[in-house]
Amino acid sequence: MNRTDDVAMVDALFEMRRRLSDEIAKVIIGQQEIINQLLVAQLCGGHCLLIGVPGLAKTLMIKTLAEVMHLSFKRIQFTPDLMPSDITGTEVIEEDKSSGKREFRFFRGPIFGNIILADEINRTPPKTQAALLEAMQEHRVTTAGKTYTLDEPFFVLATQNPIEQEGTYPLPEAQLDRFMFSLKVEYPSFQEEIQIVKSTTSDLDAQVQKVAGKEELLKFQQLVKRVPVADNIVEYAVKIVSATRPENPAAPEFIRKWVEWGAGPRASQYLILGAKTNAILNGRPTPQKDDIIRMMKPVLRHRIILNFNAEADGIDTDSVTDKLIETIG
Repeated sequence: MNRTDDVAMVDALFEMRRRLSDEIAKVIIGQQEIINQLLVAQLCGGHCLLIGVPGLAKTLMIKTLAEVMHLSFKRIQFTPDLMPSDITGTEVIEEDKSSGKREFRFFRGPIFGNIILADEINRTPPKTQAALLEAMQEHRVTTAGKTYTLDEPFFVLATQNPIEQEGTYPLPEAQLDRFMFSLKVEYPSFQEEIQIVKSTTSDLDAQVQKVAGKEELLKFQQLVKRVPVADNIVEYAVKIVSATRPENPAAPEFIRKWVEWGAGPRASQYLILGAKTNAILNGRPTPQKDDIIRMMKPVLRHRIILNFNAEADGIDTDSVTDKLIETIG
């Protein structure tokens, strides 16, 4: 990070973050922490799961982020009758008018975009949810024996209603693990809700300006990978993640009591990537322990599977994470 061009890019990234926050604030009132975490995920090339009750502007937030970053935006409304081909695309027979010859032609589905909003992802069956797996991991789609590469950068931002209702299908662990972050979108504060009501019940039409584009974002993603990390910080991240596994002899007693399955190695990778990004977004050349701690809840929230004891004791994954921070330090 001592190279002149990298230092200049860090300064440019810091300025981009300020401008992005200012532009999004024209449309979205509050939710600053969620917006920061979405930016961290984008710079890491990670996907996000946003959980919150209806009406908290999750869809508007994602759409506005795409506009400000000048990225193509596609929205997929997940429903019980949605088919995998409705996401990836389908082949149809077309006839060449000049020759009369018929051939298959692939029509691209909405997965072919930069920011994909998977709205209410838990309302579609596992078979359709699985259509996202290859795209999220490999950034490509395979259909009818042919593979199509997705445009870069590529992000899946999925929303999920936390209220248990009929007609919902829980996401399998393999699908959840593809998401870098699980973000809880909370209710606005009293003053923020007053501003929301005033702005949405008037004729105000806020227009946002482009802050960055594909090329800048891809360069910033490479910059994140070049950020150096001390060995003790990597060891701390791995120690935290391995402590979530009840079969680990070094795991705390409360982990064996409350946890069915712990987080895998992908959690350690995302803790380090997120910490690196958080550091340079705050003008620091390398991450510290506090950066790891700040990333822990969004990274571990959907990767720690609790058992019946935890449910009986009223324990959630955030509570487990807090106890891990206290125990491991």
